Amino acid sequence: MKKRKFFSIPTKYILGILSVLCIGMMFASYTTGFAGEPLSRLSGYVFVPFEKGINGIGGWIREKSESLEDLAAAQEQNLKLQAQIDELILENNRLMQNQYRLEELEEMYELDQNYAQFNKVAANIIAKDSGNWFHSFVIDKGQRDGIEVDMNVIAGSGLVGIVTKTGDNWAQVRSIIDDMNSVSAQVLSTSDLCFVKGDLQLMSEGLIRVEQLKDPENQAAMGEKIVTSHVSDRYHEGILIGYLNEVTLDSNNLTKSGTMTPAVDFEHLRTVLVITDVKQVMEE
Repeated sequence: MKKRKFFSIPTKYILGILSVLCIGMMFASYTTGFAGEPLSRLSGYVFVPFEKGINGIGGWIREKSESLEDLAAAQEQNLKLQAQIDELILENNRLMQNQYRLEELEEMYELDQNYAQFNKVAANIIAKDSGNWFHSFVIDKGQRDGIEVDMNVIAGSGLVGIVTKTGDNWAQVRSIIDDMNSVSAQVLSTSDLCFVKGDLQLMSEGLIRVEQLKDPENQAAMGEKIVTSHVSDRYHEGILIGYLNEVTLDSNNLTKSGTMTPAVDFEHLRTVLVITDVKQVMEE
């Protein structure tokens, strides 16, 4: 059974016919002045919805274009504001660093004035042993700057340690909290002698060990200043070490042992003063 062939007109021809018809009607209306009711209705049904649709699409496109332009402008403004915020953050960090540096310099100046009887050289810490505490570290001054072994090192409010090795432009310092360090000390108010010994485990609590304290009159009280003693062969006399925390009587019933709080923050050292006067040389 053969299929019937349906007659069809291509879409482009239909569009062309409608276009010619519309143009002809518009021309007739213009030349004859005829704009009767049927033509007006036909125009209303055909052209008005089409014009509204075109206007609607044009308005939608215009709104989207304006929205995209506003979005691009907002993004550009946001980038500018973010750049300004980043710059302000950097400037604030610089100001904070300068403030910390100023406070550090003021502290060093006050320390220098407190021990004005000694000649001193300022040095920066450039390396340290592992761990949180500065029990052994390296400074950026050495033999070229007059640094020698056994020179005392101070920072904060008092004693840090002593120089143990030197190079041309560096020196190694062992602090008083190191397990191998022992300092001959005394209670400032009574001149009773004792020893301050390093203990890194105890330092985790912010304390240093005090041993062999001679306190026959039981005058040692919490908060007493502990300073380097006059009998020390390497440390200058009178340098503040820290403040007595608590002591208990030893088993020999003659001396006392306990703990003290150091005058130096051994966790945040950056700059130190090296006393360039060696005690033995001064005594000679």
